[in-house]
Amino acid sequence: MPRPRRLPGLCAEPRRGIHGIVIDATGEQTAGSASRVRVVLATHNAHKLREFAAIIADRLPQVELVSYDGPEPVEDGVTFAENALIKARVAARHTGAVALADDSGIAVDVLGGAPGVFSARWSGGHGDDAGNLALLLAQLGDVPDAHRGARYVCCIALVRPEADGEPGEERTVEGVWEGSLAREARGANGFGYDPAFVPDGSTLTAAELDPEVKNADSHRARAFRAMVPTLQELLAE
Repeated sequence: MPRPRRLPGLCAEPRRGIHGIVIDATGEQTAGSASRVRVVLATHNAHKLREFAAIIADRLPQVELVSYDGPEPVEDGVTFAENALIKARVAARHTGAVALADDSGIAVDVLGGAPGVFSARWSGGHGDDAGNLALLLAQLGDVPDAHRGARYVCCIALVRPEADGEPGEERTVEGVWEGSLAREARGANGFGYDPAFVPDGSTLTAAELDPEVKNADSHRARAFRAMVPTLQELLAE
């Protein structure tokens, strides 16, 4: 694969659509450093910001994860990869910075992989975590434990902004976290379907896990580990 071209001003002051602050591993806003590589995380989801910040802090402390307040595109892709690219392209175009975006959800075996890309709006409204989880558990009410297999899927897209009229480079990676669904919600950590998702090898739901444990093994952590080589290329430029 050819080496990505260097982008001018990679560590320059943020442009429109970037708050100009950095999200640290605790989710707190901190002052940025001009010596570190700034990468925009194209999401308005505070839970995702905190989770990605914790994952990045452990693996690539040289990267500043910058919050984004630009426009939200219509996510009309039919795969996680398509939706992640839609979000990252808009953020890169709007800010002129390297952008990361993820699209993720839960895929349930007996539902043929649903909710899938509709995970965030399974009950009708976007981002209704409680409603989405309640509906999914109700739909699986009569399904025996042996057939409650499910997996979290995360696709991360990285998009570089256009340079000299040329389209920016794009990369996508995927992480999968296998498990099953409990019969009722348990735990206060996490978000989304975490209170019902039991990872393989565990008796605890993702919402009962210590955040550090979850962040080390989640679908987002797995996808991010696959993206690390690309981010390391940015750091080496």
